[in-house]
Amino acid sequence: MDGMMTEAYGHRLGERARVENAPAIVSRALRNADMAVTEVRCDNPRPGLSGPIRPEDAFLVSVQLRDFPHREYWSDGRRASVCDLRAGETSLHDLRRDPVTLLDKPYHSLVVYLPRAVLDAIADEANAPRIRDLNYKPGVGVNDVTMSSLGSLLLPALRHPDQANPLFVDHVLLAVVAHVAQTYGGMRPMSRPVQGGLAPWQERRAKELIDANLGGVPVEELARECGFSKAHFSRAFSQSVGMAPHRWLMKRRIEVAKETLRDGRLSISDVAAACGFCDQSHLTRAFTGMVGVSPRVWRRALEQ
Repeated sequence: MDGMMTEAYGHRLGERARVENAPAIVSRALRNADMAVTEVRCDNPRPGLSGPIRPEDAFLVSVQLRDFPHREYWSDGRRASVCDLRAGETSLHDLRRDPVTLLDKPYHSLVVYLPRAVLDAIADEANAPRIRDLNYKPGVGVNDVTMSSLGSLLLPALRHPDQANPLFVDHVLLAVVAHVAQTYGGMRPMSRPVQGGLAPWQERRAKELIDANLGGVPVEELARECGFSKAHFSRAFSQSVGMAPHRWLMKRRIEVAKETLRDGRLSISDVAAACGFCDQSHLTRAFTGMVGVSPRVWRRALEQ
């Protein structure tokens, strides 16, 4: 995420909040999605507007640590609210909508950065539909006891990062994103994972890796990506999918071969190479065994 130069946490967020020191912790507990928490504090501000943050598909969840009376707030260039924020209250900010605040009195808050990828990942892990948007009033604080409590757990880690347990921080931030997704995004799991099987995200990740490596991917690598031993992964995969990983790989090869055979410009040998088979005879044996006819017969049937 640092490579994307996001301005929504750490010292870059501090610059936009016009503070010199903004301690932050970044968590990568969710694959391909970073979360972060930043402490923003100024006891003697020079009145002015907060700096603009480069638009991105992400949210900031702010927990007030001191009262901020008569806060003026703009969204999408329009004045959205004027309200009193109380210590312990939570407010949400959509970074696609250019949130700006008048910083004209002392302020102290904890700001959690939640990009869209984090919300997508938590929904995927819960086997729930992805969240389209969060339900909140721009700039208005709500009494969210859960967020306030989770925020209080993160403060010691920000103030003493050398003593912070990264695993503990990861778990607290995962609790934050799950709470936000459920409370403000309406996330509800669709179904329970098969007992003894893979979690939805693990099954999805394993299938993605297999699809990306039709020539073959070691079971050890699939297991490592899912955080399992080889034996545990193989059992869990079979429980969830109904077949062993190598059988699923062969099934996917045949499915891709069926689609590839539609391209009459490709020889059977080309199709075999494109679908991860050793050679044409390997494809023919596997295809005939699973489909009941050879690839050549299948292609002729498509042309009729």
